[in-house]
Amino acid sequence: MPEFIVAPETVDAVRQVQLPLLAALLLLGAAAKILSRSEGSGLAVLLSARLRRPAAFGTGVVELALAVGLLVLTGPWGTAARLGTAALFAGSVVVLVLVRRRDPEAGCGCFGGLSRTPIGGRTLARAGLLAAAALATLGLAPDGWEVATAPTAAHGWVLGVELLLLALLSPELRDVGSRALASEPCELREVSPRRTRARLRSSDVWRTNRPVLLAEEPEDEWRHGCWRFQRFDGMRHGRRVDVVFAVRVGGRRRTSVRAVLVDRESGAVAASFGTVTTHELVGPPRRLRSPVEAARLDAARIDAERAAETLRAAREHPAAHAPAEHPGGAGVPAQGAGEHDARDSDAGRQPAGG
Repeated sequence: MPEFIVAPETVDAVRQVQLPLLAALLLLGAAAKILSRSEGSGLAVLLSARLRRPAAFGTGVVELALAVGLLVLTGPWGTAARLGTAALFAGSVVVLVLVRRRDPEAGCGCFGGLSRTPIGGRTLARAGLLAAAALATLGLAPDGWEVATAPTAAHGWVLGVELLLLALLSPELRDVGSRALASEPCELREVSPRRTRARLRSSDVWRTNRPVLLAEEPEDEWRHGCWRFQRFDGMRHGRRVDVVFAVRVGGRRRTSVRAVLVDRESGAVAASFGTVTTHELVGPPRRLRSPVEAARLDAARIDAERAAETLRAAREHPAAHAPAEHPGGAGVPAQGAGEHDARDSDAGRQPAGG
């Protein structure tokens, strides 16, 4: 039976490629965890709400440190970075198993918000493969940066085969492709509050209405469809107003921020879409009207407008004008009325039987 013999150069190439490859994956994972606000996947499922964000941030920092160690460290420190990487991926296998038992619908959180697909066998196999790859780098003389800056042909084809294998084991690539081919509706799109705040405060609408605000932080915030709303307390012309900003999820930056100022007492709109009105606000400042009272007042206003319109139309209709009168005060007889009177008078003077 023929024996399959692998050349030592190929084995060295396989081991060396793992250093820059693992470093790149760790850097991507660290950036996703540090920058992303997704807290419903991975390790976060096993922690309380107040610990989820610090845990994700801390994991990202550890991954960043290990990535730098794989790229630039050799000797004992390099060995420590490689052992730490192997321990990280091996520990992630255990964590992913526990997460899948706790919440079968949760994602692994390996790359932040991109890892939404429920944890399956491929995700576990990928973590185990990366742990073995980190162990294979133990004892290598060069660091990851030397391998990345001086690649050989063997490094190239080994890297291509491993990238293909990782692509088959990574559900994130399929999710990214699906989102690129079919755009996600804005109603379902996740946007972090920090990004919403940055878009709002870089807009002309914010700069126009900033002098009206009494505080930098909103009193209330909510999401409805494609818009995120923030309500601020404000003062305009000595009147208390509610300043409500609406920030669209996605869309063009120039048209994605709107605002409205509402007097707290009368409910009159003092500003719309960032353009301040010239009308003075009336009425003393009080609490906001209840929804039932506001709806009743709106219905009364609409009825009054309709009545005024009906009265105006009635006054302009020709049939509504009164007949003209002579200067003496006698009304002008209708056409043909005099002729009938004359005929009746003549008929009365004729003798009977004539």
